[in-house]
Amino acid sequence: MRLGLYVHIPWCRTKCPYCDFNSHAAAVWPERRYSDALIRELSHRAAEHAWHGATVETVFFGGGTPSLFSGGAIERVLGAVGDSFRTSPDVEITLEANPGTVTVDRLRDFRSAGVNRLSFGIQSFQPHLLKVLGRLHTVEETRLVMPMARAAGFSNVNLDLIFAVPGQTRDDWKKDLETAIAAAPEHVSAYNLTYEEGTPFFDMRREGRLRPVDDELEAIFFEDARSTLGGAGYRPYEVSNFALPGRESRHNLNYWRAGAYLGLGAGAHSWHPTGDGGRRWSNERDPGRYMELCLDRGGAAVFEERLDSRQSAGEFAFLNLRLAEGFAEDAFRERFGVDFGNAFPECRDLESDGLLERARGRVRLTSRGLMVADAVFATFV
Repeated sequence: MRLGLYVHIPWCRTKCPYCDFNSHAAAVWPERRYSDALIRELSHRAAEHAWHGATVETVFFGGGTPSLFSGGAIERVLGAVGDSFRTSPDVEITLEANPGTVTVDRLRDFRSAGVNRLSFGIQSFQPHLLKVLGRLHTVEETRLVMPMARAAGFSNVNLDLIFAVPGQTRDDWKKDLETAIAAAPEHVSAYNLTYEEGTPFFDMRREGRLRPVDDELEAIFFEDARSTLGGAGYRPYEVSNFALPGRESRHNLNYWRAGAYLGLGAGAHSWHPTGDGGRRWSNERDPGRYMELCLDRGGAAVFEERLDSRQSAGEFAFLNLRLAEGFAEDAFRERFGVDFGNAFPECRDLESDGLLERARGRVRLTSRGLMVADAVFATFV
């Protein structure tokens, strides 16, 4: 079994008002104790029958702000990964970082620890948009991350951008895209701003204190990203992700292909496919309670569900349809024992509406389908 390993580090210096991830603002964080808990959970999970024989293909440190942790802490966790699992010789190890939290020396420490891919949460190069988004870093700090990454020896870097920010103009977005391209990363992620329940932005929108970008302009931003980044050689291999040839995020590709993944840390999720469906579980979200549970009993799972074959097939379909290449009908048939068209007869309506195409043995979204991707995906849930 090929396995993606996700490691969640939940602390940030401040909580952004749009963020619904399990992150917690703090001035200090229990790096040693939390690392001990991660290592304890890792060894506990590795001993389970479900993961016997698994080979770790990717490791992703997400958050939160993983770059707040030291290179030594990251090295300890990666050492435990090697002790607990077989790892691929070309394992991809990504660490998320925020501008303003790193120096060249700190990045060199991460490189020495084994990290070989960085993902920077830039979000924008425009000072007024950084302010709206509640980001702490400055424009100057965003411009420094690529030179610092190169000086530290990294040759695989992603930049995250956000569009459809309140007050953002098309010119703002084009400048962000052009600035990102000029920085010459290997990968760019371009996500539209969403208003998730439980976030300050959700409440501000509901109360009329924040006016979202209208749908038509958001669609223009989406097309601008595809045309501008695509024209610069960044292939739009997924709805929101663009890469130079061969530089796609292998960790995220495993998610979108419905592969197995093991999540470690507070609030982390895991997925283990089985012959008759699959099993999903998630950890305690509170970091303090997570550490107590792991250090006491080895695990901190507080939720678990089993998906039947029909549910798993639906997830396989909508996850793979995020990819430009879609999926092979043969692969669907082999995994679920039924033809895609028979499993989801409603896909014929999507085809006739010009949202889905089935050609040369593959299923994928059309250009029109991409514009309403979430509505298409809802068909399979």
